[in-house]
Amino acid sequence: MSTIIITGFPGFLGSALLERLIPRYPAGDQFLCLIQAKFRPLAEQRLAEIVARVPAGAGRILLVDGDITVPDLGLGERYASWQQTTSEIYHLAAVYDLGVGRSLAMRVNVDGTRHMLAFAEGCPGLQRFQYVSTCFVSGRHPGVFSESDLSVSQSFNNFYEETKFLAELAVQQKMAAGLPVTIYRPSIVVGNSQSGATQKYDGPYYYIRWLLVQPPIALMPAGRGAAHIEFNVVPSDYVVDSLVYLSGLPKALGQVYHLSDPEPMTMMAMGKLLGQLTGRHPVWVPIPVAVTKGVLRATRLYRWLHVEPESVNYVRHPTRYSCDNTLRDLAGSGITCPPFASYAPHMVEFVRSHPEITAAAMV
Repeated sequence: MSTIIITGFPGFLGSALLERLIPRYPAGDQFLCLIQAKFRPLAEQRLAEIVARVPAGAGRILLVDGDITVPDLGLGERYASWQQTTSEIYHLAAVYDLGVGRSLAMRVNVDGTRHMLAFAEGCPGLQRFQYVSTCFVSGRHPGVFSESDLSVSQSFNNFYEETKFLAELAVQQKMAAGLPVTIYRPSIVVGNSQSGATQKYDGPYYYIRWLLVQPPIALMPAGRGAAHIEFNVVPSDYVVDSLVYLSGLPKALGQVYHLSDPEPMTMMAMGKLLGQLTGRHPVWVPIPVAVTKGVLRATRLYRWLHVEPESVNYVRHPTRYSCDNTLRDLAGSGITCPPFASYAPHMVEFVRSHPEITAAAMV
């Protein structure tokens, strides 16, 4: 019997990934979800829902209270015994919050990843360390950022980007030293492409919510180059499908994958489409990024709109993401990134039906 460890449960991606992984592994294998104690009620609810849909998971999934920010992961005397049985690790846990403070982001994103790597190094039967990073380790790199790029003298929009970069740097150093690793870098992850369902609103959801509170003629702040700047988003089911497939692919060992849209929309094209779907006609108003962020903060408008001021930087994001490794290794799998226009209507309908959801991160 071997153990597959998953961090980031009961988060949106972690929950969907666990459900999809259950059928892959032999019935004797068990899944250990390392969870924060305060999220246990939600984790138990999600677990019950998963087992109801996938009965093969019954009795095979352990919810273990832990803490990736401490060296022993909060496992205490169980640490060494779990190392002996662990064959695979899926490390998804991170603070995904563009406004996060540096101290918290360092503890969770950087220290947490280093502690998971140290645990992995002590697993004699480890087959692979599956690490979910982000395309935005690119920071504000101008031009194309490839899957082979990491340190390119980039600056960062926020501490989330910086700490995810530092975390991936630690992962790549261990990979270069021989740890079996695969790295996945999603771009901005939105809801399921079929249902629109999501756990939090960010990225293009800010556009949608901004449009919905305005009259038919809607003012849209725009940075320079909005007609050319790409806004790269992917639906959660594409990310999970890709993770499930690539994590089981032998030749994916040692690879880095951008789980990004190979043909993303520009900011202006996306705004126009979302305007049509919300029944608004957007009028683009050129306002400097610093001014927009300042107004959001000073007026606390962001609390009403649930728009994170730090997100405004992305209306002038200068980076394009190539995904050659992903396209090559997904070829023949039937897994492709759907165009934004095909699932945007589901996103808008979901926002209309679920106004209670916010951009709050699970921390």
